[in-house]
Amino acid sequence: MMDWGPLYLTLKLALATTFILVLVGIPLGYWLSRTTSWVKPVIETLVSMPLVLPPTVLGFYFLIVFGPEQFLGSWIDKWLGIRLVFSFPGLVLASVIYSLPFMVQPIHSGLSSLPNSLLEASLLMGKSKWQTLIKVGLPNIKPALLTGIILSFAHTIGEFGVVLMIGGSIPDKTRVASIAIYEEVEALNYTTAHTYSLFLLVLAFIVLMSVYLINGGYLKRFWR
Repeated sequence: MMDWGPLYLTLKLALATTFILVLVGIPLGYWLSRTTSWVKPVIETLVSMPLVLPPTVLGFYFLIVFGPEQFLGSWIDKWLGIRLVFSFPGLVLASVIYSLPFMVQPIHSGLSSLPNSLLEASLLMGKSKWQTLIKVGLPNIKPALLTGIILSFAHTIGEFGVVLMIGGSIPDKTRVASIAIYEEVEALNYTTAHTYSLFLLVLAFIVLMSVYLINGGYLKRFWR
């Protein structure tokens, strides 16, 4: 019988990760687009590193830092009651780090392309930086914001190395679709592997098509 748990868990992970990335990526992207601090290149490099690092590297150091026998991992477990290794919260945190550039970079690029006069006019009218971002900045970069949201969602769905190292394969807890496909192929259950793969294939097509429609300007009429 088909187990839909991995697909449900994959969507749950992607939605949770994307939601957190929106909260983190918007202010970070805004700061990067406005700041001239010497630390900006350092932050940009750290944010972009998941694009070039093998996922297993991130997963390995996640285990080193947040393992239950490590200081930080044991502290979080003891005082917050959250065990990050081999748990869903751990998958979410690792996914946020791994997919961070896919949210921050489109927002950063979108806000950087806005005329300085547009944002400065809002500040001169007495609006705070936060109000300027929400009421002026974001409405003018909706395609970039949607691109970041869609790519972050899609990237999380396709994760394998990170989730395997951090979460393992615990049914209904950390066994996402990418892990399930690998295990079904190993067990020669090609029919089940095909079902999982087809679902992710169709979802990836829809997600990427949405990005091209947005970037191609085909959806501009919906913003009027």
